[in-house]
Amino acid sequence: MKKMILFLPLFICLLLPGIACAHPPKDIEISYEPATKILTALIIHDTSNPQGHYIKEADIGLNGQEIIRQMISRQDNNNSQRVSYFIPDAKPGDRLSVEGYCSISGKLEKEITVK
Repeated sequence: MKKMILFLPLFICLLLPGIACAHPPKDIEISYEPATKILTALIIHDTSNPQGHYIKEADIGLNGQEIIRQMISRQDNNNSQRVSYFIPDAKPGDRLSVEGYCSISGKLEKEITVK
């Protein structure tokens, strides 16, 4: 029991700095080009280590239903991750959403309506 009491503060001190650095994406800029049916999203996520702290996943939704899930192994750069997808079924009035997940902690979802 004494070892557990001594180990717990040490464990917390080692764990907290990593959690403190973790954060969800700051913003997601989404565009959809009806002529080409291409959705492009820029997921804003500042990091000093894009190989270890990055956008790990992008989920794309159409009218509330997930249609694409992409796993990502590293972020493009220290500021953002860009993704593009061909969405042939989107029509005017449909809702397209992009959800970006941080590899350490947090997520953000944004949505647009097709014009």
